[in-house]
Amino acid sequence: PVAVDTADERVTGVRFASTKSAPPLAIRATLTIDASDWGDVIRLSGARYLRGPDLKSAFNEPSAPTDASQVEPNEMNPITYCMVLRESDRAGVIDPPRGYDPRTYFGATIVTAEQYKAVGWPKGTMGPFARPWIESEMKNGPYGETPSVYTHRRLVDRRHLNLPVGSELVLVNWPLQDYPTYNFPRHVNEALEANEPGASRKNLVDMTPNQRRIVFDDAKRHTLGLLHYLQTLADSSDDENAVSFRRMELTDEFGTADRLPWKPYVREGLRLDALYMLRETDVRDRDGVQSWADHMVHDNVFGFQFNIDFHPTKRIFLNDDNTGPWAHIHSSYRHWGTHTDRAGFPLRCLVPARFDGLLGAGKNLGYTSIVSSAVRLHGHGMMAGQAAATVAAVALDEKRTPREVAARIESVRQVQSLLVEPPVDRFTGQRPPGVLLWPYHDLPTDADCFEAVNQLSVRTVLVGSPGQQDFRPSEPIPRREVARAAIRAALATGSLTRHIYAVEDNQRRFRDVDFYDPDYAAIETLAAQLSETNPASLGTDGKETTRREFKPDHPADESFVREVFTAFDWKNPPAGEPITRSNFAIGLWDAIREHDELAFASSPRFESSDVDRDGDGRTDRDDPLPFDRDNDSVPDLLDSDNDEDGLADGVKPPPFTGRRFNFAGPDTADLPRYTSDRGQPFDAKRGFGWSRDLSENHRRRGRSSDVARDTFLFTRETDRWECMIENGRYRVTLCLGDSGHAQPGQHARVEGQLAADNVSTAEGEHHLVTNTVEVIDGRLTIDIGSGRPGFNTCLNWLSIERLDDRP
Repeated sequence: PVAVDTADERVTGVRFASTKSAPPLAIRATLTIDASDWGDVIRLSGARYLRGPDLKSAFNEPSAPTDASQVEPNEMNPITYCMVLRESDRAGVIDPPRGYDPRTYFGATIVTAEQYKAVGWPKGTMGPFARPWIESEMKNGPYGETPSVYTHRRLVDRRHLNLPVGSELVLVNWPLQDYPTYNFPRHVNEALEANEPGASRKNLVDMTPNQRRIVFDDAKRHTLGLLHYLQTLADSSDDENAVSFRRMELTDEFGTADRLPWKPYVREGLRLDALYMLRETDVRDRDGVQSWADHMVHDNVFGFQFNIDFHPTKRIFLNDDNTGPWAHIHSSYRHWGTHTDRAGFPLRCLVPARFDGLLGAGKNLGYTSIVSSAVRLHGHGMMAGQAAATVAAVALDEKRTPREVAARIESVRQVQSLLVEPPVDRFTGQRPPGVLLWPYHDLPTDADCFEAVNQLSVRTVLVGSPGQQDFRPSEPIPRREVARAAIRAALATGSLTRHIYAVEDNQRRFRDVDFYDPDYAAIETLAAQLSETNPASLGTDGKETTRREFKPDHPADESFVREVFTAFDWKNPPAGEPITRSNFAIGLWDAIREHDELAFASSPRFESSDVDRDGDGRTDRDDPLPFDRDNDSVPDLLDSDNDEDGLADGVKPPPFTGRRFNFAGPDTADLPRYTSDRGQPFDAKRGFGWSRDLSENHRRRGRSSDVARDTFLFTRETDRWECMIENGRYRVTLCLGDSGHAQPGQHARVEGQLAADNVSTAEGEHHLVTNTVEVIDGRLTIDIGSGRPGFNTCLNWLSIERLDDRP
C-alpha cells in the first residue's frame, strides 16, 4: 500500500503500487481489515497507533518503564529469519556471509562455551545452554526434553518414524538467530542514513519498505552466519551417531535466491489505538496458581494464554565497537516468560478508537507492548483474523460500523455465535470447527457441549472455578454450581429481577450454607424460588434447630435439576440422562438461548472519553469490564457482592469474636477474616503451630471457588496443632475434605473429644463438625489423622469461638 483514501475519518479505499511493472491498483471498500506485517493501512490512514515500549504512565502496567530516558523508542521484540533445512546425501558448508564474525555465535551452543567465556561478553548476555544436536524422539515436546538446536523445531523426524531417507526436515528458529530492531551495526546505520537522514533512528513500523529491506538483508546475513557456525565450529560429523548440519541444506521451497523466507518472523509491530487496549493487569498471573485472568471480558472473541515473553531485545557490541561482533541482552524491563492466566481477547481491541471502515488483525491489535508479547503466536494471529472477518461480516450484514457492533450486545453475541458455531461452508458442505472463547483446557471443538459451555461462560452464567482450567464435561455437577448458574441465568434473562436472601443470621435457611459461603446469595435465592413453586421442596421456619442442609457440594441429581428448571418455567432437559456438567450446560443453554439478555443491555459509550457507565471510576474506553463496578468479572446485575467484601450485599453476620485459620501452602494469599497456617511448627511468639513441620504437606486443587475449602494441610500419621488462648469454653468448627479427590478414613479430635472418626468425603465434598470444649491449660489442642497406612486427613480450615459470655 502507498496511500489510503479517507473521508470524515473513514477508510474508503487503498491504493497499491506494484513491486514489478504492473500499473497501480486502487480498491474501494466499505471495510478494510489490516493484517499486514507493519500495519500499513492503519499507518497511512491517519488512524492513531503505537509502537515501541509504553511508559507506566500510559496504562499503569507494573512492569512498564517509568521514565522515557529508560527506553529506546525503537525497541521491540526482535525479528527472526527462520530457515528450513532438509537432509542431503552430500556434506557441505555454506559460504560465510559478508561480515561474518564467529564471536557473534559462540553463545549459540555449549560446543563453543569456552570460546564464549574467553571473549569476555558482559554479564547478562545470552550465552550457551544447549547442544547443536541430541538423540531424542522428543516425546515430551521441545520444552520437555533436553534442548538442542536440531530438535527444537524439528518438522519431520524420519529416523524415529521410519520414513524414507531424505525426508528429514528441520526448522531452525533458535534464540541466537534473533535480530534486534534498533542499535544496528554500523554498515546498517550507514545504509539507512544514505536512504534518508534519520532513518536509522526510526522504528521499523515507521520505515519505508526499502528501509526495512536494508534491515532485513542484515537479519538474513545473521541467520546464514548461524548456519555456517553450525556447519563448522559446532559441527558434530566426528560423531558417527550424530546428525551433522553439514548434511542439511536449505530448502528451495520459498523460491528466493538465498533460500530464506520472503519475510521474517515478526513478533511485535504496529499496535492499533483501539476501543480498548489490553494491558498487563488484565492477563498477568496473580498468585502463582493457574486461573482465569483478572478481567474476563464480555466481548471475548478468542481465548488465549501465553507467557509475557520477550526475547532479548537489545544488541550489545563487544567493546562498544559497532563494526564488530555483537551479542543479545535483555533491557532492564524486558524478560523471558512472565506467567499469565487464561484470558479472552476483547472484540474492542480490533476496532480503532476513532476511524471507521477499518479493523485491525494480525499483530495490528489494541494491546500494549507488554501484552503483545503474550499474543504473538501463529494461532493467535489466525484467531485474530477470523474474529476480525466475523466482525466485518456482522457489521456489513447489520449495516453498522464496527464501533456500533462493539457497543451493541446483540451484535457482539452474533459475532460470538458465528465464531463458536460457524455456518456450513457452502463450498465443502462441512461445518468448520468453532473458536474456543472461554479458554478451557479440556473442551475440544467437537465436544457435544462446546457451543453451550462457551455461550454460558462468556455470559458469566456457568464459568469454571478459579484455579481450574478444565470444564470436566463428564463429571457430576455440584448442587452449588447448579444454583449459581440457574440464578445467574434467571437474572440475565429477566426471570428474576434481584437476589433474594436473608440478611439476618437467624433467618438464613441452611445450616451448611452460611453468610461466608461464596454461593450463599444464589442458594438462598434458589430456595426462595423453589419455595414459591414447590413449598415442600426447601425452606425453613426460621429456627436454627430446624434448619435443613442444602448439601452444596453434593452432586446434583435429575430430580433437583428438573425442579430448578420447572421453577423458572424453562424447558426441562431430556429425562433419564445423567446430570453431568456437559448435559447440564446443554440443557441450560437450550433453555435460555432465545431469551433477551439484560446483564449487558446498557451500551457502553466508547465514543466518549469521559463516560463511566458502571461508576467504577474508569471511563468505558479505559474499562475492561464496563458493566462491572467492582471489576470481579461478574456483571453488576448478576453479582450479589458488588462491594466485594466477601459477603452478599446488606447481610449482617453475627459478631464473631473468635479466630479463623486457613490451612494452605506458601503460594496461597492470606484470606480475609482468616489467619493463614502454613504448616510450621508451634511457635510461642506466633501463638500457634504444629508438633512437627508440615509445611510440605499442602495442596491447592483449583477445583472450588471457595479458597478456604480448596486448600488444606494433610497428614498420613497423627499430628497435633495447638493455639494459645485463654482458658474457657469454646465452640470449635473443623472443615475436613478435598475438593479434588475422595478422602476416606479421616480422623480428628478436639481437646480429646472425638470430632471425626473414619469420616469419608467424596471428591469436592467437605465435612463440617463442631465441638464445644473447655480449655484449662491455655492451649487449644487438635489432633488429626488416624495413623492408618494409606489414609489421609485433610484440614481445610477451623474456627474458634468463645462461649463463656453466651447464654
